[in-house]
Amino acid sequence: MRIAIASDHAAYELKAQLADWLREKGHEVEDLGTNGPDSVDYPDYGYRLADAVASGRVEKGVALCGSGIGISISVNRNPACRCALVSEPLSASLSRQHNDANVIAMGARLTGVDMAKACLDAFLTTDFAGDRHARRVDKLSKPPFNLAQLETSR
Repeated sequence: MRIAIASDHAAYELKAQLADWLREKGHEVEDLGTNGPDSVDYPDYGYRLADAVASGRVEKGVALCGSGIGISISVNRNPACRCALVSEPLSASLSRQHNDANVIAMGARLTGVDMAKACLDAFLTTDFAGDRHARRVDKLSKPPFNLAQLETSR
C-alpha cells in the first residue's frame, strides 16, 4: 500500500519510527516531513498530507502532531479526506469500518509508539463495511447548502 505520513515538530520522532515500521511491513511510504525538532506549523503538513490522499498519489495517510487534534483538523479541510483522530485500536478499526477513514491521526504526546503501531495496524487491516454506512460517508463530502434538506428522523 502507498501511505503518506506527515507530522509537526512534536511528532517527528514518532513519525520516523512509524515510517520505518510501515516500510518493514512492505508498504511504500512517502514522508512529507517535518524531520526535526525546529518549530513548524502543523497545518502546513496536514494540508500536504491531504493533497497526497485527495490526488490519489497515496491510498492512506498518517497525520501526527503533539495532540493529533490540530493536524486532523487541517487534513479534514479537504473534502476528499476523512481523517479520524484515534488513541486506541478499536476507534482506529471503527474509523475504517463505519466511516471509511482514509487518514488516521494520533498525538505523539498522548500515544506511545507501541499503541500507535497497534492503532495503525487496526486502521490498515480493517475494511469499510459499506451498506448503510456508505450513504452516511457520501454525505461527509457533500454537505448541504440548505440545512432544511437534512433528514429529521429515520
